[in-house]
Amino acid sequence: MQRLRIWLTRHFDLVRLFAAVAIGVLFAVVIIYFVSNQPGHALARLFGGPLQSVRRFGNVIELMIPLTFAGLSISVMFSANQFNLGTEGAFYASGGVAAMAALGLGLPAGLSQLAAILAGSIVGGLICALCGFLKVKWGTNELVTSLMLNYVMYYLFKYILFNDPFKDARAGYVSTYKLPQEARLPQLIAGTRIHAGLIIMALAVLLVAVYMKKTSWGFSLKLTGENQTFAIYSGINVGMVILASQFAGGLLGGMGGSIQVLGMYERFQWVNLPGYGFDGVIVSILAKKNPLLVPVAAFFLAYLRIGSDIMSSSTDVTNELISIIQSIIILFVSAKVFLDAYRQKMVVKEVTSHE
Repeated sequence: MQRLRIWLTRHFDLVRLFAAVAIGVLFAVVIIYFVSNQPGHALARLFGGPLQSVRRFGNVIELMIPLTFAGLSISVMFSANQFNLGTEGAFYASGGVAAMAALGLGLPAGLSQLAAILAGSIVGGLICALCGFLKVKWGTNELVTSLMLNYVMYYLFKYILFNDPFKDARAGYVSTYKLPQEARLPQLIAGTRIHAGLIIMALAVLLVAVYMKKTSWGFSLKLTGENQTFAIYSGINVGMVILASQFAGGLLGGMGGSIQVLGMYERFQWVNLPGYGFDGVIVSILAKKNPLLVPVAAFFLAYLRIGSDIMSSSTDVTNELISIIQSIIILFVSAKVFLDAYRQKMVVKEVTSHE
């Protein structure tokens, strides 16, 4: 029992996260039982649907990839206490730049993917870094500027991509010309659309984890986020850290947008903002800004969304249920006093047991 209390005390944030998830899922179960005529069937579809076939589980992994990049992007910027939501615009613009590079450069396989992803990533980094520059230079609020910039990037690249010379007027819908096969990311598993972006995602997670936990830049970033005044007195160039964090976050978001377009689509056809940037906020909150937990949180969210889609298509429960689950989980995860009294009791018991 004493060892259990020690473990719970040391991993309290993880315990609280699982408790919040459990409460959210419990609410979903209760709601389904009240609104559905076949609650058992609906629950089976929600929680078991993604496991019924390779293709459906592949859909989970496919959705997990962009959610992980978005979560990493937001986590890096949030760790520096920079509430930049420009990942949404970076995703869209970078996907468009990757498509433009694929269509315009005409490089052979290997170089084509590399050039397109690199171009998209740099554009994503510059978009978010612009908000950081405005904050460092003139003290503007990065939350406001990033939200406004999302729509600037959306309309700018929508105009560029869906007009000459990139628009395919014969496609039958709004899109660019087909991307060359040499520029598209290869599939990894037959019967699914899981692509090589999964490997790049895993490498990105490891690199961000090393950057955040093992480098002086990562330490400076977290120190700036926790106490900017102390960071200044410690000799850290806070302005440079703000710029670097937002460029790195945008770079990851841009990489995610580029990989999503090259891996999942034959053409660039996003007529609306994809929404991954805002989903990244949810993933980052669930992961507590820990890069190694980001893919776990992304998988959980992707699994729920695919399960919700399967449930809504085959039962009388709509997929808006997922929004309720997300809201409840975020509410409990972000509530600092949630289970705090229980934690204090454990600490008191641990201290008194040694007296």
